[in-house]
Amino acid sequence: EVQLVESGGGLVQAGGSLRLSCAASGFTFADYAIGWFRQAPGKERERVSCISSSDGSIRYADSVKGRFTISSDNAKNTMYLQMNSLKPEDTAVYYCAASAYCSALTLGYWGQGTQVTVSS
Repeated sequence: EVQLVESGGGLVQAGGSLRLSCAASGFTFADYAIGWFRQAPGKERERVSCISSSDGSIRYADSVKGRFTISSDNAKNTMYLQMNSLKPEDTAVYYCAASAYCSALTLGYWGQGTQVTVSS
């Protein structure tokens, strides 16, 4: 059974940092594109970052470039999202996900989500 479990969300002031973690089981990280997307109320789902399964290249949404860093520990099937210089517009539920391709990240497996709230 495929499972992804996020943790590390919370309430933080603007300018602060959070580190999200995602523990995965039931599949091999290296075989999938893995990443994070977020969903804020009234907004479209946004792919935040993704690591390609084919070449390990990393992609970021323009809205988070230079502030967020994705990483993974394939030996532990764990993925992280370091979020710095957080802004109120980063407030959303963050989901970790795995799929065949980064372009299809939200169509694959994903966890229950973790809430990130950034106060101004």
